[in-house]
Amino acid sequence: MERTDADTWDLASSVGVTATMVAAARALATAEPDAIIDDPYAAPLVRAVGIDFFTRMVDGDITLPEGQGENSAAADGVRLMTDAMAVRTRFFDDFFIAAGATGIEQAVILAAGLDSRPYRLPWPPHTVVYELDQPRVVEFKSSTMAALGAEPTAHRRVVAVDLRDDWPTALREQGFDPGRPSAWSAEGLLMYLPPDAQDRLFDHITELSAPGSQVATEFHSGNFGATLGERAKDIIGQWGSQGFDLDIGQLFYDGARNHVVDYLQARGWEVTTRSRPDLFADYGRQFPDQTSMAPLRDSVAVTALRK
Repeated sequence: MERTDADTWDLASSVGVTATMVAAARALATAEPDAIIDDPYAAPLVRAVGIDFFTRMVDGDITLPEGQGENSAAADGVRLMTDAMAVRTRFFDDFFIAAGATGIEQAVILAAGLDSRPYRLPWPPHTVVYELDQPRVVEFKSSTMAALGAEPTAHRRVVAVDLRDDWPTALREQGFDPGRPSAWSAEGLLMYLPPDAQDRLFDHITELSAPGSQVATEFHSGNFGATLGERAKDIIGQWGSQGFDLDIGQLFYDGARNHVVDYLQARGWEVTTRSRPDLFADYGRQFPDQTSMAPLRDSVAVTALRK
């Protein structure tokens, strides 16, 4: 499935499928006895999307036994995806909670997908959470959450816009105030943007961020579009026998891009990073030692403060 500059999707096609996959992983992570996240909306949202493979996954109807060969590889992929999404979700949860504790009352979730943070995090009073994503994605989530009887725990405002378009104007039209500090997340997003669009994204965030604003994201060094594409095949490439046949790697943009840490620092941000293995350890998980996962050891979780 080749990407184009004007491609669109819902939650059962193209890039939207990855949002459903991530929600399925959050559902599995929530159900674990030693869970580090709690997302009660993940499984109902996955079921509502209706992709059979992920519905069966969250309902426990897919059995991937331990052992050798294809089944073992498929089971390892589910285990790694569950751990990785649990750790990533907790990192961004903690980021927003900590930002709110500093008095920030504007939060912006870029490429929100099936993220349920506006409904489940303990936002301080008066917080406004802006969710940006493609129109069909945000419309589906809004209607599904309403049907579930879910009530936001903050003032939720939806911005139906493609992040390759003029999203800053759309955000301001929904009431965002660039003169006040804000907290931003770009979670699981950068690989789906061309390198130049990644730069524009952080240029816009910088322009819209008053002093005291914060941003959280992740970055994978090198040509991570190609690298992550190969790793995606290692992690989930064995699911075909269970009915999942999308090549996630085809959705990534490859090519050299600016390192987020250097890019933000050059624009006045004070940046802190955490390696992927250290982040796993912070939350009681062990980063896998398989040789195929070695390139991902260089990926970092990034938080930054606008000075």
